[in-house]
Amino acid sequence: MPKPPEHIDLLIEPTWIAPVDPDVLLTNHAVAIRQGRIVDVLPTPDAHQRYLPEQRVTLEGQILIPGLINLHTHAAMALMRGLADDLPLMEWLEKHIWPTEAAHLSPQFVLDGTRLACAEMLLGGITCFNDMYFYPDAAAIAAEEFGMRAMLGITVLEFPTPYASDAEDYLNKGLAVRERWLHNPLIGFCLAPHAPYTVADATFQRIATLAGQLNLPVHCHIHETHHEIESARRAQGVRPLSRLNSLGLLGTQFIGVHGVHLDETDIALLAAHGCSIAHCPTSNLKLASGIAPVASMRQSGINVGLGTDGAASNNRLDMFAEMRLAALLAKGTSGNASTLSAREALHMATLAGAIALGLSQETGSITPGKSADLVAVSLDALNMRPCYDPISHLVHVAGRENVTNVWVAGKCCVDHKRLASNTQNALESSIALWQNRLEVRRESCR
Repeated sequence: MPKPPEHIDLLIEPTWIAPVDPDVLLTNHAVAIRQGRIVDVLPTPDAHQRYLPEQRVTLEGQILIPGLINLHTHAAMALMRGLADDLPLMEWLEKHIWPTEAAHLSPQFVLDGTRLACAEMLLGGITCFNDMYFYPDAAAIAAEEFGMRAMLGITVLEFPTPYASDAEDYLNKGLAVRERWLHNPLIGFCLAPHAPYTVADATFQRIATLAGQLNLPVHCHIHETHHEIESARRAQGVRPLSRLNSLGLLGTQFIGVHGVHLDETDIALLAAHGCSIAHCPTSNLKLASGIAPVASMRQSGINVGLGTDGAASNNRLDMFAEMRLAALLAKGTSGNASTLSAREALHMATLAGAIALGLSQETGSITPGKSADLVAVSLDALNMRPCYDPISHLVHVAGRENVTNVWVAGKCCVDHKRLASNTQNALESSIALWQNRLEVRRESCR
């Protein structure tokens, strides 16, 4: 006697599935979801016999991929999108970004800016972001409101901001916020010392100790510009990575952001310690910081994920753009057209990010047992025809405008290209108010 079908919450039936792990392309398959988790990936006819779904979603001409993971951003800086363009990093920071933050940074600024970023990211297929900014409690509220998965930075600097007075104050406030959100399954935390040029040795040593005690990732800008490295050599006598290594920072929990200017010794050091790198190609080019040696890093076994950086230096939170640019830059700089294939770029934007954040058992691939963090992308438009390789099209033809549906932990967050949360009108009003305030300050400073 045949078994009765099992009740599930959702059955998704796309034309193609790219699970990422395993690295295959499935056709005529479905994903079964119960209580926010993937329970099965199987041929569609078998799914119809085995499962009785509460809801069934058919996605003709679409590919289902894992939710994209933005491995490095400053979400609330979406409010400063385009505020200061065409400038090198330190001038951009010291003359424009830091003064603007000194004048306007507040919990409401972070709440509204992160709301704006969450809306943009979700509509572009990003289900998880790794943030480095101030007032993480406000950022957590915004992420929870939109149903996103977030790893929020316990940001640390030595100098005061409206948020905190010194390194100890930053750490104490960040750790207290972590305690308040400890039982939320979608909100996690990283220790986030800003950079070697803004954090002292004693603070780095304390962060290394905390990372081990609390089992937290460490998220830090590193080797972003030539100026950073030369300044470090004059001040400390060594390159920044060597300094961090001597202070106990490097390890499997360490996520180095940018890594533009890495020599062979740096790459060997990162590989030996099992570190990860958050590659942000668009921001690196826009600030004229350079091009990271991604091919060499990956050949050395370093786990490399993708990030957008903040919208103030990008100027968009678009992981489709980052995938394509990362692949093209790796090919161009290596002189090898086979470097960084579309499948490898998709892996960087999904599972590599999850590995870096310690979330690979939870997300990053379409695997039974993992959270149903999923994105549907339409490849059905005329400008997508013909389609010989859907994964190639995903990276080299499609854009974030082709995202149709997004689920986080099985909950629909984007439905037919519209946010499930009814917040657009209120969000537009608050952003207009912030634009007026920031424009008034810009005019007064000219």
